[in-house]
Amino acid sequence: MNKTAAENNQAIAYRLSNNLARLLREFARDFERRIWQGLTDRGYPDIRPSHSAVFANLGLGAVRVTELAERAQVTQQAMGKMLKELERMGYVARDIDGGDKRAKEIRLTQRGVALAADSLEVVNQVRSYYASKIGEQQLDELEARLRDAVHKLQLEYLPESWAAPPQDDL
Repeated sequence: MNKTAAENNQAIAYRLSNNLARLLREFARDFERRIWQGLTDRGYPDIRPSHSAVFANLGLGAVRVTELAERAQVTQQAMGKMLKELERMGYVARDIDGGDKRAKEIRLTQRGVALAADSLEVVNQVRSYYASKIGEQQLDELEARLRDAVHKLQLEYLPESWAAPPQDDL
C-alpha cells in the first residue's frame, strides 16, 4: 500500500518532532520551569533561567570568567554580562585572582550561597514530584543512564568530575 504525500509528510513531521532531542528538551523545560517557580515562591523573583548558565557551572568555589564561559558554552562577553547582573543583584562577587592579578575570580556571596541551598531544596522537591509520577526506580535509572551517556561522550567543556556518580545525596 502506497502512502499519500500527506501521510509521508505526517510521518516525517512526527519523527522530527518526537525524537530523543525533543524528549530531553521538553523534560528539561518542564524541570526548569518547576525550579524557577519554586525559587520565585522562595523569594527569588529576580533569578531567571538564563542565570543557570552561571550557577550550574560555578560551584561553591571561586572560578574565572573564562572557565565559566567555557563550561556554559557561551562567549566570555555573554558570561560577563550575566555576571555583572548577578553581581549587581548581590549573588556573586568578583575578586582579583591571587595567582594572576589581571584575572578575576567569581565566587558566591552569602546571598548566593543561600540561593544555592534553596535551589538544592527546590531541585529535590521537583525530583520528588517526578519520582511520584514515573517512579523512584525509573527516575534513578533515567538519571544514571543519562549520566553514563554524558560521561562516555567525554564532553570537553565539562569538568572531569561533572558526570561522575554523586558522592552523597544532598
